[in-house]
Amino acid sequence: MKTITRLSILSILALAASAMTLVPSTAGAASAADIDSASRSALQSLLANNAKANDLAGRSAAILVFPSIKKAGFIVAVQRGVGALIRGNRTLGYFETVGGSYGFQAGIQAYGYALFFLDRQSLQYLNGASGWNVGGAPSLVIGNTGASGSLGTLNLKKGIVAIFFNQRGLMGGLGLQGSKISQYYPN
Repeated sequence: MKTITRLSILSILALAASAMTLVPSTAGAASAADIDSASRSALQSLLANNAKANDLAGRSAAILVFPSIKKAGFIVAVQRGVGALIRGNRTLGYFETVGGSYGFQAGIQAYGYALFFLDRQSLQYLNGASGWNVGGAPSLVIGNTGASGSLGTLNLKKGIVAIFFNQRGLMGGLGLQGSKISQYYPN
């Protein structure tokens, strides 16, 4: 029993140390050019490999791309990433997503996601909200690139669609519950 308890404590400490290295601080934040480059590259890859995302992009008022979000934890998990809001060839702004969760979970994971704003009203909600809680967004549909065949985008005309991509690592579950999106000002 003591061995299991010690092993559990060591595991928690190792995961906590890993989480601290995975979740970057704002002191070492990426530049606007770095965020633009990573966001555009991730979006191009998503659109090239996912027909549903490509269809959504053609109908979207703008797309918010978080190319890499890091999540780590044991029982309590934290996540963070930065991204760009893109319309055509223009970057409209930068955003940060942070979140936390509590439950039966353990691991380290990295992933990206894109939020397709299908109408101007949804885009205004993002720009008008002070710290946007993803769980509280109007008409949010969540899709996974691994299950994108079940995402019925042809009927979607309003709201916001989230598509995950580039998932890697080991973590129990993946979701947007508890995530907060807010304006970000790169150095």
